[in-house]
Amino acid sequence: MDEFEATIAGELDRWQRAGKIAQFWLRDDDAVEPTAALDRLLDISAAFAVPLTLAVIPAYTGEALAGRLRREPLCAVAVHGWSHTNHAGADEKKQELGRHRLAEDVLAELQRGLDQLAARYCEQFVPLLIPPWNRIDALLVPQLAGLGYRALSVYGPEKSAALPLINTHVDVMDWHGTRGGRVPLALAGEIAARLTFMFDHGGTMGLLTHHLVHDEAVWGFLNALFKVTADHPACRWTPVADILREQQASVG
Repeated sequence: MDEFEATIAGELDRWQRAGKIAQFWLRDDDAVEPTAALDRLLDISAAFAVPLTLAVIPAYTGEALAGRLRREPLCAVAVHGWSHTNHAGADEKKQELGRHRLAEDVLAELQRGLDQLAARYCEQFVPLLIPPWNRIDALLVPQLAGLGYRALSVYGPEKSAALPLINTHVDVMDWHGTRGGRVPLALAGEIAARLTFMFDHGGTMGLLTHHLVHDEAVWGFLNALFKVTADHPACRWTPVADILREQQASVG
């Protein structure tokens, strides 16, 4: 067993001894159309029976992607903003769903995006909003339920919000450095740290990927991660719709 596998398996073994099961979920952003990279992601996740949540950009997608995903029963579709357009100023962090436009205009786009993807993807659609760049104005969040959204997914630890949060916690990409895949052992350490937190506090382990910019380091990491987790008795890669139902049941 190498250090990567030992880092993750060691923590999962602790869960197994305690009779617990850790929920993992996989979110991939920026889907618009079928590509070779998307095929590779779908193939590797299907090979290990890992459910995938694909964040689709409504403004630029169409029947080509929908037709491709109909052959993927483990793939769910969520709303990735409207057009992934940055409306922030040059000295601000990128944001589509901020205060740079009238709230009613932003909400109208989010309504249109939800309606379009729900109609196109039917059973594969999940009423989950994934804001581009993981940013949304807090004043918009209380309005999302009225549009039909049932949960919100950003990046980082979950905080109190007007809508249930199903966040991602580990990002495979080195956005501020090489812009390629991060060091696998560092990712394993972050996953183990998240599992340690979950052991006492609950929650899920959300992995964030961006198939269009993956390099070989990312593909190798995903293969190694799925290999060590997919068959571990203390790990369950969970469809996001199941996580949402569990959250709603616990509140109800």
